[in-house]
Amino acid sequence: MQADTRPAPLTPSAPLLRAACLGLALLVAFGSLLPTALEGQEYFPPRGDWEVRDPGQVGMSASLLDEAIQFAIEAESTGPRDLALAHQRGFAREPFGEQVGPFKERGPNTGVIIRNGYIVAEWGEPHRIDNTFSVTKSFVATTVGLAWDRGLIPDLFEPVGPLMAPVFAQNPECVAPRAPTGEFPQLAPPFEPFASEHNARVRWDDLLRQTSDWEGMLWCKPDWGDRPSGNADEWLTRERNEPGTAYEYNDTRVNLLALASLNIWRTPLPEVLREHVMDPIGASPTWRWTGYENSWVLIDGRWVESVSGGAHWGGGMFISARDMARFGLLNLHDGRWEGEQLLSEGWLEQARTPGVNPGYGFMNYFLNQDGRGWSEASEGSHYHAGAGSNIIYVDFENDLVVVVRWIRNGALNEFIGKVLAAIED
Repeated sequence: MQADTRPAPLTPSAPLLRAACLGLALLVAFGSLLPTALEGQEYFPPRGDWEVRDPGQVGMSASLLDEAIQFAIEAESTGPRDLALAHQRGFAREPFGEQVGPFKERGPNTGVIIRNGYIVAEWGEPHRIDNTFSVTKSFVATTVGLAWDRGLIPDLFEPVGPLMAPVFAQNPECVAPRAPTGEFPQLAPPFEPFASEHNARVRWDDLLRQTSDWEGMLWCKPDWGDRPSGNADEWLTRERNEPGTAYEYNDTRVNLLALASLNIWRTPLPEVLREHVMDPIGASPTWRWTGYENSWVLIDGRWVESVSGGAHWGGGMFISARDMARFGLLNLHDGRWEGEQLLSEGWLEQARTPGVNPGYGFMNYFLNQDGRGWSEASEGSHYHAGAGSNIIYVDFENDLVVVVRWIRNGALNEFIGKVLAAIED
């Protein structure tokens, strides 16, 4: 019989057994503490997923939150869901008010509530892609912030003109009068939006704060044609305000800032936003940012669409409530996402600093300092607002982001108050 050459099994000594038992006990104890330790870490939702927690897990009352949501649903906007029709009804008296960009039929009242980074409630159709109107302004400002962070715009208090190349528009009649024509046709000259004495003084900060009082026509929309005063005799004759001294909400000038940002980047702004912000924060591939049928310019040998900044005549940002919430969460974390600083704190500090209008920072940051915006909201909070209403509310004090869409404007303050009343700790 052949001898068994396998090694004899090892019998651990008593000291080894004691050490193994101690190690196992420590491992079990550490494992029981691990979830508690991880609770203190910031949560950033990964692409394609977002953890949902019960309200009680993040210190909110489920019943009071349900009351807030029911209030929002009952306060749905009474405007037409056909947004092209809503535009015609809302701006029927406005000169040059015709639609030049796309609209789509909107969805129902919709919302997402985020606390400590987690979804605690959502309703309606949070994945639906809809127009978001003036919230688009915040994305325009973001592309300018990205340029400033990289030194492409050295000083926001310097005039825009020296960094602005002549504009070769596909539809030159929409940006400047045609050159005189004689026997032989002549090409229209390039458009220089900051060439006049007044416009030459317009600074980046003025455009960002809507205090430029820029004069001219862009994409066939004259500056005076957007929400004009009641006295038509003043439209072309009034004295211009010195840039930086008077606030006026004006989408022609917002579109001008989008064009100026495009000039700096020399590439379509949706590509800039996707690469530097939307992809890093895990946004879905479904959002789209469009311009107008006549807002094409020639840059580096190719026609590029200059996107709509305010979406007043159509176009702008088409996006879901979920992706709006991710953008809000980026703001809540001062431009940081999972350890990467996508937008500098210095930029966002300026964006949240009031200008001539004490309730407005950079577009489209509405500031709730001293309860100037919503009396029920937290002091120091801000919100991005678009027609509809479309709202991204950012509350640093309560680690809270609220997105609500298609709610009556007059109900917003009370709705936010009801959401905050649901916070228990």
